[in-house]
Amino acid sequence: MPVDTTAAVERLMQFLAVPGITGEEAGIAKEIQRALKAAGVPAKAVAFDDAHARIPLPTQTGNLIVKLPGTLKGAPRLLFMTHMDTVPLCAGAKPKLVGKQIVNDASGAALGGDNRTGCAVLVTLAAELLARGLPHPPLTLLFTVREESGLFGARHLDPAALAGPDGGPVMGFNFDGRAAADVIVGAVGADRWEVEIHGKAAHAGVAPEKGVSATMILALALAEVRAGGWFGKVVKDGSEGTSNVGPVGGADGRCAGDATNVVTDYVHVKGESRSHDPKFVRQITTAYKDAFANAAAAVVDHEGKPGKVKFTTRADYHPFRIKDNTPVVARASAAVSKLGMTPNLRTTNGGLDANWMVKHGIPTVTFGAGQNDIHTVKEWVDLPEFEKALELAVELATGTAK
Repeated sequence: MPVDTTAAVERLMQFLAVPGITGEEAGIAKEIQRALKAAGVPAKAVAFDDAHARIPLPTQTGNLIVKLPGTLKGAPRLLFMTHMDTVPLCAGAKPKLVGKQIVNDASGAALGGDNRTGCAVLVTLAAELLARGLPHPPLTLLFTVREESGLFGARHLDPAALAGPDGGPVMGFNFDGRAAADVIVGAVGADRWEVEIHGKAAHAGVAPEKGVSATMILALALAEVRAGGWFGKVVKDGSEGTSNVGPVGGADGRCAGDATNVVTDYVHVKGESRSHDPKFVRQITTAYKDAFANAAAAVVDHEGKPGKVKFTTRADYHPFRIKDNTPVVARASAAVSKLGMTPNLRTTNGGLDANWMVKHGIPTVTFGAGQNDIHTVKEWVDLPEFEKALELAVELATGTAK
């Protein structure tokens, strides 16, 4: 019996129309609860965790967790997951069905297929299992918060919250991407770093030598990083990664510097380092740290006193690579093949909730569900690919029961 794609597309259209940018997921969480209830999921099976209490940014609600008892005796629990939030550009989206695509009828906004497609896949999975009485192992459905702003929901998840009376999930399947046949088995790790550059103000026209320019420290540091090959795509001795310098500003989000006739005394910089090799991530970050220290020492006032820098860093998420012969990859590949597609095992240079699930001890692979041109005003959803993801989710949940 085929999946009820008409009902699934209707769910997706409804989810896309509900605002829920990162950190403000209460509205979409309520809509998902409503859809789960309509699909026959009992209220007692749906709960929220308290991850939002540990997330260091204002977050309306915790992760939404659904636990479905299995019909197969002794079968291990499986995890299906996605994230509820969208990037801020999706605020005000108006989904419109055009042929085999969903597009945005609101100008200047992204659609939010990343990741309302995943939300619709998980709710449809529950609906199909209950409506058709399909045999399946115990399942946990996880809808995370604040994925787009730093994978915070998955990071601050207590894995014990996913367990049922039969134990916790032994493997996970994350829906977040474009093609259903793509089996993402690995992803980069990333450091987020920031620098506070303290210079010394002086009149730039009367006595510039009495000042220490925080702007010049920034310029020298970035010049050293680039000259050393540590900016952008980084390739060193067989290791590869990337880095970027992001926001540059002053105190309290203002612009750096007060006026052209004042030597700038403070600059705040944020950046990132990424690699599939955790050691190389640290090497890239260290190159930035050393460059800022060198630059601060090189810019001095008339008395030879240098500027100062405060460099701080945190691991945003850890890299992972699941081996091809593991049970989760085998199950994923078999399900994709069963649907007449060729599994495309690959890694990605972007972070995923799966990074943290693997860190939590649950090997998790990621599939696409029809997202295209995400995080842009040209975003659209490929419905044939979305429908493949629906079928794939059902196959993953029931495949070994046949």
